[in-house]
Parts: sequence; structure tokens; C-alpha cells
Amino acid sequence: MNLDDIKKIYFLGIGGIGMSALARYFLMKGCEVHGYDKTETALTKKLVKEGMTIHYGGADLSKVPANLDLVVWTPAIPRDFEELLHFQNSTIPLKKRAEVLGIISRSQRTIAVAGTHGKTTTSSLITHLLRVGGVRCTAFLGGIAQNLKSNYVGGDSEWVVAEADEYDRSFLHLSPEIAVLLSMDPDHLDIYGAAENVAETGFKEFLKKTKPNGKVFIKDELTQHFDNQLFDNSNRVAYSTFGLGSGTFRSENVHVEDGMFVFDFVAPASGRSWEALPATNGSGEGRSYEERIENGELKMENLRFAMAGRHNVENATAAIAVALQLGVTEKAIRKALLSFKGIQRRFEFIYRDEKTVFIDDYAHHPTEIRAAVQAARELFPSRRIMGIFQPHLYSRTRDFQDRFAAELDKLDDIILMDIYPARELPMQGVTSDIIFQKMKNPNKVLVTKSTLLDELKTRQLDVVMTIGAGDIDTFVGPIKRFLKTKKH
Repeated sequence: MNLDDIKKIYFLGIGGIGMSALARYFLMKGCEVHGYDKTETALTKKLVKEGMTIHYGGADLSKVPANLDLVVWTPAIPRDFEELLHFQNSTIPLKKRAEVLGIISRSQRTIAVAGTHGKTTTSSLITHLLRVGGVRCTAFLGGIAQNLKSNYVGGDSEWVVAEADEYDRSFLHLSPEIAVLLSMDPDHLDIYGAAENVAETGFKEFLKKTKPNGKVFIKDELTQHFDNQLFDNSNRVAYSTFGLGSGTFRSENVHVEDGMFVFDFVAPASGRSWEALPATNGSGEGRSYEERIENGELKMENLRFAMAGRHNVENATAAIAVALQLGVTEKAIRKALLSFKGIQRRFEFIYRDEKTVFIDDYAHHPTEIRAAVQAARELFPSRRIMGIFQPHLYSRTRDFQDRFAAELDKLDDIILMDIYPARELPMQGVTSDIIFQKMKNPNKVLVTKSTLLDELKTRQLDVVMTIGAGDIDTFVGPIKRFLKTKKH
């Protein structure tokens, strides 16, 4: 399919974060964009303001425009949805979002970021590093990047940055020139079945989609899952490792100064990563790159990063390694790390005064909760941390109930909400209570959406975190208003 021939397009599930980015891409190409979603949100309101036509509620074929060139749908749409069935029985081309993104990736030079955790932060940071460094890339992001105020940005360079989503094996449609693998924790077992399949039939197959002469960056500790036969040598795909304290590209001496993470970055002194760079250091003074090479490695010292958490320093390590491949200078790297504002709902500071801190985080997997809580502990080592957690999906709650309980126990106080079902129907015996009963933390309480704010009003609040990927974000505004009122 030639995407330049698309003049009129319809999105089923246009309000999804990935779908809306794709819709913005076609709008910027001059297409007439229409769509459907179940409910109106702040994001869909912005899409309408930008020039799209959207209808809500149930299926309504009378609102489907005529003469469509392409219909794009997301697996979040029920298979028996009337509009989807209509298009399946029509002659209009019907493609999943991942298929369309795959077509784009094959037509341009693509950097694809994969992993169970960290995709949105890392892809957004790569985008920021490149654009600060003069590479005006296009980017499809899985969250609203604060620097862009959007999940999409168009560029006039040949490079595209995209998240590689493992759900429904969507990322197997991509053909990246540079691939990044951040993590491979078991997830989406409703799709993959067994935990080992996540690596074998998911991430490994994704890496094999890397274009000939491409480059792969793998988190150092994940290499134990791969063998030398992962890539066909005839394709000349090279891979490097990254990590905290280990890897070809690595960050060392990670610590907190004045509420900001500071670290040294180490990279190999030879190869593509440095040959493209000018022989001057980032600040424009002091020793050149060549003068700072020791034992075949070069070190950027005291990089200051505005995002919280060692896991985000690790994400930044991968992002810097990618940026170096495209010739981004140290000066631009330092500037971009310091000016990166993060992603909405990724350890986002919502409210802060002399007594209370309120952070909102998208974490919905035990590993992500561990990283978020650890980041809060490191930033606020002597303060009392309360987490308000909304489990996401019945299947994920069932599969990881023990690990959820263990990670939530690390909070000083935990308020546990009902499960957000998303695309799933209820499962017999699966409720938030199966996590609650396994927790050993005595300072735990179960609430509903209707009782959450009343529960908060009874508490002395110090550091408060809302955690989850469902509709817990609808409480962010009310909690912020309560904290402001409480201060006065």
C-alpha cells in the first residue's frame, strides 16, 4: 500500500494513545481524518480541535463517512463491534494500527524501542536527544511527551522513532534500522500463553526484523537469553549492550544531587558511535574527545538528568547510545538530558508544597511498581510514602498476584482499588482482594472509586503516589484540588 495515495481515513479506537499518534501523522500529511471511540476524553477533544471528526458511544454506521481509502483499527475494539464487522465485509482496505506503522517503518529509517517497561520514556528521550542534536525526526510515542505536548511529532529528516509494542505481537510488523531492547519480563500472558514464549516468539522475533546492516542495543543482562545464531551473519546486524555498571555503553557513579540524578556515561572510543562526532567536548572547553580516551573508552562525566529513578538512568543510557549513532554531540546530549521534562503519567510530579508531594505513575506491572517506589525512596529517603494502586486487567492480576503483593508491601501505606478491566470480562474469583489478602503490610485498605477521596481525607499525607494504567488518572485532578484546599 502506498500511503501517499490515502486521502480519507477512518480510525476505529482513535482515542488510544498509539492510534491518535497515527491519526495525527495522516492529518499532517493533509488527509481527511475521521474516527470512533467509546468515550470523549481530553485527548479526543484535542484531536477534534486539530481538525478531525470523531463520534462516540456505540456503533453508528450512519456516521461512517463515504469514499474511505483506508480503515485502521486497534485490537482494543471488540471483535463483534458492528462497525468493525461492517468493514470486514466491505472492499475498503482494513488494517491494524501496527500494520500501518510497519508500512511507515519500511519506507523510512526507523528506530524502534521494545521492552516490557520503559518504551515510552526511552523513545521520547531518544526523540528529544535527536531533535536537540539537530536531527528533526518523526516520532510515534505511547504517551504525551511534556516537551512536545503531544504523542506525535512530524519531522523532515529520514528518521522515525517508534515504540515497538509487544501486545498482540504488534511489533513484528516493524522493520527497524536501529532496534532497542530494554526488558523482557513476562506480561500479556493472555496473548503469549507461557512466560518463556514472551522472549521466544515475541522479542527474539522482533530483533530478527532488524534491517540488514542495522544495529541492535540490548540491555546487558538480557544477553543470557540470546545465542550467537540470533542474527543471520549475512545481514551484518551488529549488536551492543547497555546497562547500569555493565555493558558496552554504560552508566556509572549514579547518585542524587539536589533532587536530580547525576551519572557518568561510558562508551567505546571506536566504531560508528564516535567516528561521526566532532573532536570537541560538550561544553566547548577543556580536553577533546580524543584526549579523554582511556583504555579504549570515553567517559562523559557528571551528566545531570531531570527524571527520577535508576531505571530511568538506564533508559537514558540506551537513548544516549542511539543518539551517538546519529552523530549527536556531547553538548547537545547534556542539554537534552537536563531539559527533558518527561512523560505525562510517568513519575509525574502533580503537586508539591512544604508538607506534601503528589506523584502520578502509569506503573501496572510488578517490576514497574518496584522501580517507581524505589525512585520515590531515593528522592525522599526519610518520608512516609503512600501508594494508591488500581490493578489493570483481570488476567494480569491473576498471573502476578504474589508479585503485586510483594511490591506493594514496600510502601508505608497502601490504598488498593478495584480492578480496571480494560478489554477483559470479569474472571471467576479474580478481584483486588486476592492481592490484598497476600499483602503483609498492616497499613493497607481496600476502597472503591466512590470511597477513595473520603479515605484520603482521614489521612496525614506526606508523599502520595497514584499508580496504575486504568482510569485512576481521573482522580489526579480531584486529589490535587484536595491537597491545595487542605494546605489552606
